[in-house]
Amino acid sequence: MPVLTIHHKTEYRYTHPVAFGEHRIMLRPRDGHDLRVVSGHLDIVPEPMSLRWIHDVFGNSVAIATFDARAQTLTFSSTAVVEHNPAEEFALTADDPAYFYPFLYDREEFPDLAQYISPQYGDPGGELSAWARTFLDAEGPTPTFNILSGMTHGIREQFSYRKRHEHGTQHPLDTLQTKSGTCRDYALFMIEALRRLGIAARFVSGYLFIPGDRAHGYAGGGSTHAWVQVYLPSAGWIEFDPTNGIIGTRDLVRVAVARDPRQAIPLHGTYLGSADAFVGMHVSIDVVATGEEVRV
Repeated sequence: MPVLTIHHKTEYRYTHPVAFGEHRIMLRPRDGHDLRVVSGHLDIVPEPMSLRWIHDVFGNSVAIATFDARAQTLTFSSTAVVEHNPAEEFALTADDPAYFYPFLYDREEFPDLAQYISPQYGDPGGELSAWARTFLDAEGPTPTFNILSGMTHGIREQFSYRKRHEHGTQHPLDTLQTKSGTCRDYALFMIEALRRLGIAARFVSGYLFIPGDRAHGYAGGGSTHAWVQVYLPSAGWIEFDPTNGIIGTRDLVRVAVARDPRQAIPLHGTYLGSADAFVGMHVSIDVVATGEEVRV
């Protein structure tokens, strides 16, 4: 079972000491049968007046910090050690109710999945729906795995990955029209495409581990990463990373799940002062396996 250590440091810099409002920190990996948090530590400078932990509406761990000191820099340093036990790449059998698309969700589960099936972004011209339907077979039912795998690899092969300095996630139609975006843009685009086919999908934020033997094949390292979870009857939530063509949790460390990317921001807060007081932000992230000493 691979043991990974995750170092995540964010530093905000200002021209002069400022006061800080509430900050919400979502950096602790999400425990599960395939991922166990061995240890975790969060260090904040200056030390907050209070720091409390909650579970949000999706069950993610969120730390909430409040401050009573002014400072010229604000630093959040998170270190987590996790045991990562990714499951074998999933495969549906002909006996699974979701083997072919279209399929039906269980009537008991559907009310809980409705928010992940309903599209959240507009598609007035139907371009996104049309793109999603290109993965359906012209005749007869389509194997569901073919749709999911086709979208995952199709985005990676047909779109150009690029980093954006703008905050937030771009509209899925912008991603389709420019055929480019970040990992968060790709994830949201695939989620909205799947929802237009009536398939439940949600957003995942976390970290990407880049093994040395595949260092040149992955995009999105060195920062927080984003991908997609799809819910299938009998199979449950399955991960798909359209940025790197990963199916399953191999090399993916889950931190948060959400209906929309705006609900899974790793770190956000406010400061009290003029707009020009803010100088900049620096983020550094290392994900290393036990025994490794190089930066990955």
